[in-house]
Amino acid sequence: MIEDAGFVGVTFSNKVDTFAQADGEEQARAFGTFGYVIEARKP
Repeated sequence: MIEDAGFVGVTFSNKVDTFAQADGEEQARAFGTFGYVIEARKP
């Protein structure tokens, strides 16, 4: 999908526990929610 938008050099980080110690952490755990850093460039 990202490449379809014209981006190249797309990379994804390992998963990040973005909800650790935040409001809603329990709900995030119930749904297996994690964040990812996405890097890409558009030529």
